[in-house]
Amino acid sequence: MASSEQGQQIDLGDLDLPQLQQVKSQLEEELSHLTQSYSQLRGAQARFNDCKDSVDTLKTERAEDKTILVPLTSSLYVPGKLSNVETVIVDVGTGYFVEKSVADASKFYKEKIDYVKASAAKLQETITSKQSNVRGVYTLKISDTRIHEHETNPHMLLHSFG
Repeated sequence: MASSEQGQQIDLGDLDLPQLQQVKSQLEEELSHLTQSYSQLRGAQARFNDCKDSVDTLKTERAEDKTILVPLTSSLYVPGKLSNVETVIVDVGTGYFVEKSVADASKFYKEKIDYVKASAAKLQETITSKQSNVRGVYTLKISDTRIHEHETNPHMLLHSFG
């Protein structure tokens, strides 16, 4: 049995070969989309981990005009000096930035990491289920193909063993 997006069950045994092919194609497309979403979640998790690590390094720093490189673009940096390591500006999404203490920023990123990790785990379960459905359809398709071949050429099995 395979379930569609609405949650209804489909008995795969009742489907003919073209319908099985269509179900298999649809499941593979959904699986591809889910896998892509999973990769994006893992990328977001890595970015949040980087942010948290950067904020956590500020916990041990002292302002004392420490020289750093400030990114202007992805490949252009300018020298700068830290004058305040007590607060940071955090991108909270959709173009909004909030000033937070280093401890609050670290907590914010930890919560983001945990949320993305939980979402990725749920998505991984869905991917595993879809992969199982695709394997089931593939197995049934092979079985139906062999039955169809045997019906059109019943002596085929005798020739293959003979």
